[in-house]
Amino acid sequence: MRGICFGVRVLTRREEFRLIVFGFLTFIGWSRVFAAPQELLKNPQSSQASSEMQREAANSTPLNVLIDEARKNDPAIHAAESAAMAATFGASQMSTLPDPQFTLQQFSVGSPRPFAGYTNSDFAYIGLGVSQQFPYPGKLKLRGAVADRDTETAKAHLEVVLQDEIETLKTTYFHLAYLQQTLGILQQNAALLQQIEQQAGAHYATGEGNQRDVLKAQLERTKILREISMHHELAGEDQAGLKRILRRAQDSPDIVPGVLSATFLRYTASELLDKARGQNPNVHEDAAMVQRSQMAAELAQKEFRPDFELSYMYQNTDRKYRDYYMLSFSVNFPRRKPRRAALAQAQVNVERKEQEEDAQLQAVLAEVQKQYVIVKTSEEQLLIYRDGLIPQAQAAIQAGLAAYQSNRADFESLFSSYIDVLNLDLEYQQTLLAHETALAHIERLAGVTLP
Repeated sequence: MRGICFGVRVLTRREEFRLIVFGFLTFIGWSRVFAAPQELLKNPQSSQASSEMQREAANSTPLNVLIDEARKNDPAIHAAESAAMAATFGASQMSTLPDPQFTLQQFSVGSPRPFAGYTNSDFAYIGLGVSQQFPYPGKLKLRGAVADRDTETAKAHLEVVLQDEIETLKTTYFHLAYLQQTLGILQQNAALLQQIEQQAGAHYATGEGNQRDVLKAQLERTKILREISMHHELAGEDQAGLKRILRRAQDSPDIVPGVLSATFLRYTASELLDKARGQNPNVHEDAAMVQRSQMAAELAQKEFRPDFELSYMYQNTDRKYRDYYMLSFSVNFPRRKPRRAALAQAQVNVERKEQEEDAQLQAVLAEVQKQYVIVKTSEEQLLIYRDGLIPQAQAAIQAGLAAYQSNRADFESLFSSYIDVLNLDLEYQQTLLAHETALAHIERLAGVTLP
């Protein structure tokens, strides 16, 4: 034993675990486990359930088809696209000079009546003028840059909404496929339980069993009917969620998912973390917000500079007098106290956005690591269920049925074997759902597409 421990010490913990599982499965000898007669579990109802599942699988809609449909029809995505499109028109507004101002002026002399004194006074006139404000050089450019950052933020938010909706679509689709597969398991186990109930009834009729065994089997069948009803309820909720994303009518035909199968992850944790740093849409959105706040701080610094105004006025008098021409140049001097407060606020906003970006990044990296652990752990569990627990439980129920039919085993042993088969089948599907859901989360977090 010491020599064995020394031999595996160089392996990683995951490799040790897989090596132990492989050795355990080899030790018990699966060839003898599968030698039990499969016909004991066959009956018309289970065959009918299998046929229905195969028929549904043939009419299923692939996930990638639904994703393409969601990209085209999802109202939430359309709203985010419109917001991003609207943001593109902001830069041209903010980087353009203020509107020019045109002035028509009439100056009367000796009376408030219009044009009074126009013909007998050289002070009376009709004036036509124009004025234009000019922000300090660089202000318009910075205002346009802030608006550009708003556009980038809106585009980044569009990607966030898009990936959120696709992730919701995937997880709902997987859950619907899980319900479909577990429904088939429940139906098959209900048929198996009916066979057990019939055998218990036959034993009771011949005096070899008791009524409690029959009632217990009937109770379990009723529980399965309850589970089937709950599955229908959950499936209806999933259908409503999928049709909302796809913008289909709620009374349209139900969506049939494909078969849920395991997709093994080919990335390492370090690779996923690196991709999350560079490709996560939430991090991109926060980075755009940081750049926007930095530009706003530069603009606040620029607001200490004065703005200018240039105006020109032509004043027409009666022809016997000379006309007037007036050129004006104005400068406004900003009050420094409100400008200092605005600058301090902008600088604090930069720090806040940088802290929010770092917090978002750390949360994303932690979630990637968490989902990676879930995926790898569930992969190991799936292998144990598929190659160990489920075949063992099936062999036990087969042997139990044969022994119970020949009065070599009691009902409790047979019923316990049945419960093991049912629970392990359902646990396998739950683990499979957790595995695929975690992969969907990883795709969303790391910005990758898994096969």
